[in-house]
Parts: sequence; structure tokens; C-alpha cells
Amino acid sequence: MKFYKALESVKLKKYSEVDKKQFALTFYSKSEFKSSELFDKELKKKVSNFFADEKRSSLFLSKELTGLKGDFLVLRDFNKNKSEYKKYAWMKGLFANLDKYAVENAVIYADTSYLSKDDNFLFDLAKTAEKTSYRYTDTNPNTKKELILKNVSLAVESASAAQKRVVELGYNVGSGANTARNLGDRPANHATPTYIANAVKGLAKDIGGFSVEILEEKDMEKLGMGCLLSVSRGSIEPAKLVTMQYKGGKKGAKPIVLVGKGVTFDTGGISLKPPQKMDEMKWDMSGAGSVIGTMCAVAKSKLPVNLVCTVALSENMPGSKATKPGDVVTSMSGQTVEILNTDAEGRLVLSDALTYVGKYDPKVVINTATLTGAVVVALGSVAAGVMGNDQKLVDEILEAGQTTGEKAWQLPMWDEYQTYLDSNFADIANIAPGRAAGTIEGACFLSRFTKDYRWAHIDIAGVADIGEGKAKGSTGVPVGLLFEYVKSNF
Repeated sequence: MKFYKALESVKLKKYSEVDKKQFALTFYSKSEFKSSELFDKELKKKVSNFFADEKRSSLFLSKELTGLKGDFLVLRDFNKNKSEYKKYAWMKGLFANLDKYAVENAVIYADTSYLSKDDNFLFDLAKTAEKTSYRYTDTNPNTKKELILKNVSLAVESASAAQKRVVELGYNVGSGANTARNLGDRPANHATPTYIANAVKGLAKDIGGFSVEILEEKDMEKLGMGCLLSVSRGSIEPAKLVTMQYKGGKKGAKPIVLVGKGVTFDTGGISLKPPQKMDEMKWDMSGAGSVIGTMCAVAKSKLPVNLVCTVALSENMPGSKATKPGDVVTSMSGQTVEILNTDAEGRLVLSDALTYVGKYDPKVVINTATLTGAVVVALGSVAAGVMGNDQKLVDEILEAGQTTGEKAWQLPMWDEYQTYLDSNFADIANIAPGRAAGTIEGACFLSRFTKDYRWAHIDIAGVADIGEGKAKGSTGVPVGLLFEYVKSNF
């Protein structure tokens, strides 16, 4: 598998470097448009008169009728009085317009928007250009929608080396998110644990810069990973534990460690899920997908950081050898676990992975997982849930989410919740008896395996995919958040 690139290029250029014959997009606002040097006074006046009607949002300027060298699309600039989340919807709309006009090569005059004063604007434009260009075509080649847009030039009057780097990073993050989406959108009969493990090796070969180690079930048995192996027991597909290492930082510096839940399909096991919407369980590996996508973006960007990414890959099936409710297994940490519900399997695969990564002497450990339906009840599809044993780390994750628009919200993890997991037959139960505080008790379970380092858990069950309608598919969240955290915490 190769690093996913929907677009051939997204680059920052000076006005003098762009091809004036290419289709161009610029923004209209009363204040910013007056100073624009793209049009003469007469054309500016006509454009301003057109946008005097507040209901008008776009104006197409044909080169044949205006005398301009190329066609122009003028879009009303983002209204600064609107809420932040609408900015991202507006930005997606820019590229929807380019698609509508069947543009192959586009110039976007980025500094004609008032948003250009924001340091993140160029980054967000580059990321959004790549993400909105994503198309899943691997299993529907006869019905795929061809992407016409191939190259995007972000034009500013003066392009610094630092700004060019920002655009490069945004493009790479968009590609990292799309790589995660492409893995997630594959049907589970294609994207097995073995397929994803091999895909990671292919990505390492394509991008370069990071090594890959794959543990097989026999290796996990030697290490005592009874929790992880309990999940795959009912499936003919063998589990895999895949670890990627990127050493871009100082020699000997402690690495940031990311861990992802990679349940490639979750039937619930013996605790079988209802059939409605079970097809969506192919996205139960989205935590692993986001971690893989983040590693790809970091390595492609050559960030000066040491990063370890581990993904626990398994399929949860109700086979004859499947783990049964009431079974007790022993984790790699030595703690015994009573499995009251086999559908609480994500925390089982993560528990051994979280113990395993302790060998890297991590600076911090962050795990991502579609862990609980309860987080969807609590936060909907707007934000991920965050908990951890280190408040500074949690705060940094929340800040990264705010910066990138991939929002997260902290839930409490007070000691009282730990009692929900008490068991008469093992050190810990894998789930609480009732439905109360489902997201929190999932995090409490994971915390039992993370006492030796700073750790945070991100429950992405509500934000990892869109499950309905024509937009159905993986979102690539939280690749942007994770990348921002890594970039900001060398």
C-alpha cells in the first residue's frame, strides 16, 4: 500500500509564480477586496455591486467576458461573526465549488480572505484540499466518481519558507487522514489484520523513515498477552501486533507513543451485537487507522521527534473457540480479567498493547479507540472523549483538538468509578454490570495497565466515521489532532 494522495500537489506560490491562465479562486469582503490588485477598478466595482446583495455567495467571471487571462470564481469570504465549526464547513465548500466547475488545476489567492491573518489558515486550506478530494474506489471501480482536481496552488503576495513548510505539513496531514480513511473504508473481508499489517509494511517502504515490527500470535503467547489473544480466539484470522518506530529526534530522547485499537470487524463475539448497522463495525479499527495515518504524516514531514506507534489488530467473531462470558484470562501485566461481556473487546486488545509499549520508556502514551457507544450518547458526533492519568497531557490534547477543529472533551475518571470493575473471580472485570458511565469505566479499565507512565485515552467512537447517507465513510479523525500534538511536543 502507498501513502494516499488524492491530489498530485498542493503548493504555496507567490503571485508572480502562478499560471495566470489557470482557473482562479478569490474571496470577497468589503474591507479586503478593495486592496486587491487582481482586478482593475471597473471590475472591482461590478463585483462589489454584485455582492451588495447579501444573499449572493459566488460570482463566476469568464475570461471571455472580462478580458482576464483565466476564469475567476469570486466567493464571499467567511463571515467572522459565525462560529468556528462553520469555518471548516465553509472551507470544504471552496473545494466543492472547484469540483462543480470541473477544475483540473486551480489557483486560490489565499491572502484575499481575512482568515489569512490566522497562522493556521494555509495549513487548514492544504489539509482540506487533500481531504475533500478523497474518493474510495477500491471495491466499486465501476461506479467511482473521478476526481478532476489534480493540483492546487495557494497564492500569496510574498511566500516565505516557513509558510511553504506550513502548506507542506497541511498536505501531509490530509494525506495521512486519507490513508486512515482508505484503510477504514475497506470491507472487513479485505481489511483483515494480516492485510493491515502488510499495508503498514508497504507504507514504510513507500514513505521511508520508519521501521516495522510485527508480532504473530505465537509471539504474543510467549509474552503472555492473554487479553489480546482472547479476542481473536473465535476467528480464523490471526491477530497481529504491529509496531512502527520513527527516530527523527535526538538520540536517546524518550519517544511519544501512540497506540490504536484495530478490531477489523466486531460482531460482539459470543455477546453478539444486534444485526442493525453491524456493517459499521468494519470501522472498529479506526483507532489503529488514525495511528497509522499519523505515523505516515510525521515520517513524510520528517518531524524532529521520536515516535512509536503500535496497533493491536484482531477480529472479534463468535466461533467455536471463542471466549465466553465469565471466562477469566491473564493479561501481559499479570492481572487477571473476568470477561463479563465479549463485546467489550477493544479494552482487552488495548490492555496488552499498553503494557507492551512500556518497554520503550515513553515520554507519554496516547491511545485512540472506538471504545464505547456511550461516548456517542454523551458527546454525539461532535467531539471525542478524553481521559487520562496526567492533567497536563489531557490539556495538551484538548488544545490540539481546538486548534485543528477535531474537538475533544474531558470526562472525569475519579477513583469512585474504579469500583464499577470489581470482580469476585479476577483482579478486574472487563465491564461494569450496568450501563452507567460506560465511557468512563472503559477508561478506568485501561488505566489499570498504564500506571508506569503518563497516559491519555481518546474515545473516538462518535467521530471516526459517518454511518449514514451518501457521505457514509471514515472521517480520518483524529489524525489532525494527533499530528498537532506530536508537532507541538517534541
